[in-house]
Amino acid sequence: MSPDPLVLRNARLPGSDELTDVEIVDGTVTRLGFLGGEGGMGGDGPAVESIDLGERWLIPGLWDNHVHFTQWAQIARRLDVSTAVSAAEAARIVAGRIPLLTTGETLIGFGFRDGLWPDAPGRAVLDAVSGTVPVVLVSGDLHSVWLNSAALAARGLGDHPTGLLREEDAFAVERALDAVPDAISDTWADEAARVAAARGVVGIVDLEMVWNLDVWRRRIAAGTDSLRVEFGIYTEHLERAVAEGLRSGAVIDGTGGLLSVGPYKVITDGSLNTRTAYCFDDYPGLTGADANGVLSVTPDDLLRWMRLASESGIHPAVHAIGDRANRIALDAFETLGCAGSIEHAQLLSHADVDRFAALGVVASVQPEHAVDDRDVADRYWAGRTNRAFMLASLLRAGARLALGSDAPVAPLDPWVGIAAAVGRTRDGREAWHPEQGVSRQAALAASARGRHRVAVGDPADLAVCETDPFVASLDDLRRMNVAATLLGGRFTHRAL
Repeated sequence: MSPDPLVLRNARLPGSDELTDVEIVDGTVTRLGFLGGEGGMGGDGPAVESIDLGERWLIPGLWDNHVHFTQWAQIARRLDVSTAVSAAEAARIVAGRIPLLTTGETLIGFGFRDGLWPDAPGRAVLDAVSGTVPVVLVSGDLHSVWLNSAALAARGLGDHPTGLLREEDAFAVERALDAVPDAISDTWADEAARVAAARGVVGIVDLEMVWNLDVWRRRIAAGTDSLRVEFGIYTEHLERAVAEGLRSGAVIDGTGGLLSVGPYKVITDGSLNTRTAYCFDDYPGLTGADANGVLSVTPDDLLRWMRLASESGIHPAVHAIGDRANRIALDAFETLGCAGSIEHAQLLSHADVDRFAALGVVASVQPEHAVDDRDVADRYWAGRTNRAFMLASLLRAGARLALGSDAPVAPLDPWVGIAAAVGRTRDGREAWHPEQGVSRQAALAASARGRHRVAVGDPADLAVCETDPFVASLDDLRRMNVAATLLGGRFTHRAL
């Protein structure tokens, strides 16, 4: 059922001090301007609720176009090891938690980034502080996990030499960690959805590595209604999705319009921090077959799966971080002539930038990664960082950007991504390759499905801000105070 008609009074649109009223009917913005009449729409419509926004700024509601939502919802329950600057320090953090565990409990931590560590993560380092308690630490980029001997033995991996697992081996462990009871997981997810709504978020693209259709049907049926969700489909579930007739953009019946089919997600390479992003050049200090990264799927298999998806109406979303992986992904899109996106697009060859627009491939990027990874990039992509996180270059070439967080890799907070896209910095540091920063208008549009201002005919997925995002400082953008969020004209957050 659609919400009752609503008028938002005394709103400002970004970049303007002029006040306007906004009429919402059946979940759609139907009029902008002075509407008159305290209780009606211009005096000629039915009685409606009228809310004074107090001269706050009204913007399109925000989307996070790349999240792993169940993992994000679990992060607050895991040991934070993100501050560790060495394997030894990570072990000390683990040692401080061990006495607090109950008998038989596995210690799960998250957030280590070993790319700049002076020592290597290994099972013996954890064994020295954990004894028989199983310990699993998930890296901040999700592409590796670090286990002690007890955790390795519990998973039948007791002979693993280092305890550091990468890529698909790591993903298998992470999927097992996510297997908490549905009732608990769904409670955490509902809480996380409400927190996201309080940041102006109206929708997410959830790329959790499970059959997410059933997960979100269950959550929505139980009352989780703060967000729109587009769920991704992975290779192991693609044939099932095709057999069930799923098509990208299709709304799932019985979910009140909240759940729809997202893309087909396929991973071609690894990550920068794990030194598995597939590049033309070798990583400094690495030798052997994987010295330039890891190719997770052959080009022939990539084409085969992308063809099945695209011909079935499911848009491919191709994970590619290294410049060589991006070349392979773009070649596949060119061969197939289909729509879709490249997820991350972190390091690109100059010759490939124009291809995004020419092929109609969306660059689904996570600007906060540039801020998080700048020092690692300076070491492992030395001499090439002018080709890293090329947001401005992609825009100038006519490509469409879609901003996301890759939560839990970065916080599920579009304002963090917007500030990073604009300023390329955080914590007072000098901007990193500021020539690749984009305008506030462009960053907002890339976070709001192409909209940077509210217009008649738009869905009434809206956010109300205390500060004009077009003139806010970088610090104010990052911590933007959101007074209200509406989804289809219904408040999901209200602190007016």
